[in-house]
Amino acid sequence: MDNIDRKIIALLAEDARQPLAALGAAVGLSASAVNERLRRLTEAGALRAIRADADPAALDLPVRAFVWLALAATADEAAFRAAIAARREVTACHHVTGPWSYLLQIQVADLAEVESFLALLKAEGWLARSETQLALSEVVAPPFRYPGRA
Repeated sequence: MDNIDRKIIALLAEDARQPLAALGAAVGLSASAVNERLRRLTEAGALRAIRADADPAALDLPVRAFVWLALAATADEAAFRAAIAARREVTACHHVTGPWSYLLQIQVADLAEVESFLALLKAEGWLARSETQLALSEVVAPPFRYPGRA
């Protein structure tokens, strides 16, 4: 990856809807050369996806919660990771250091859905203990990944 690749990625992070010609003009390449670089960056795994930045409130998902989770001693960690990756309300999952195993970010419609999510973690046997914090407002946030998958 060179500086042109990094600049293309930065430009896409600002606005993923930019035409290839606009990206090319910004970095001094043709649209086809930019397209080829995007293909190579995707194949190499440097560019994982180009996503829309959706407004959670407009999607009726105004509640963001952070769940600190310690896995149960009997939990199968690989199965937990697969199950969490499939949950539509989970917008981020981080394996962390310290007293917790994972930090989950969820985006839901209301507090009842937060409660339902926690109940699911307990029912599935993943949870040794947890602590949940609610976001009151955003100061700086990454683009919102719409959790609309089935």
